[in-house]
Amino acid sequence: MADYQFVTYEVKDGAAFLTINRPPLNWLDIATMREMNQALDEVLAAGADLKLLVVQAAGDKAFSVGVDVADHTDDKVDAMIEAFHGIFRRLDKLEIPSLAAVKGAVLGGGCEVALFCDMVLAAENIKIGQPEIKLAVFPPIAAAALPAIVGPKKAYEMVLGGEAIRAPEALACGLVNKVVPVDQFDDELAAFVKRFTSLSGSALRSTKKALKAGLGKPFAAALDEIEDLYLNDCMKNVDAHEGLNSFLEKRKPEWKNR
Repeated sequence: MADYQFVTYEVKDGAAFLTINRPPLNWLDIATMREMNQALDEVLAAGADLKLLVVQAAGDKAFSVGVDVADHTDDKVDAMIEAFHGIFRRLDKLEIPSLAAVKGAVLGGGCEVALFCDMVLAAENIKIGQPEIKLAVFPPIAAAALPAIVGPKKAYEMVLGGEAIRAPEALACGLVNKVVPVDQFDDELAAFVKRFTSLSGSALRSTKKALKAGLGKPFAAALDEIEDLYLNDCMKNVDAHEGLNSFLEKRKPEWKNR
């Protein structure tokens, strides 16, 4: 396991926790993003017993206020984009579900990291958005991914207008899954994580693959691909047979995560 200065990485009870550790604002400079990529490489190389990735940040003030503006200069921008987009290329390869656990300011690149995770658990104090337009630039990841999450109209408003939104609006437009009080956040996160770590790892991977396979495709084409995944991926898993047999035998399943 790598040594980290700006992030922490640990695996606990089937979940990997990647924590951005540059409080209070958790700026994403090139060094921090490179460490995030290292940690994500560890997730990608992990064994079958890993079931969930949680991306979080130190402190309550900010999940992250984005990529360090100083790293956008001509002499650094290429390295910055390589490091930043490397995060999303790795997240896109991830077979297990990912969860962003966010508090406080979730802005710019921090918002992009959160929205690109499969799910977002948010504290009620969040302020989330893409302010890049105010610096006469745009957020590439949000431009590519946000319209499919919140719809084109809301995505245009957020990216072109640059104004952040609060928790109720983020929940209403589908940008976050659940909003919880700040003082209950840790308990709610633990409960949310357990929902997934109590399940079969192989089932989670097969099901995420099926969900991704259907995105943006006509129904018939999506169904053909998902049907093949069901028969030749999911039903080939040891746990699929264990789950079905345990139900028929009225006993608790014993997952092998394979």
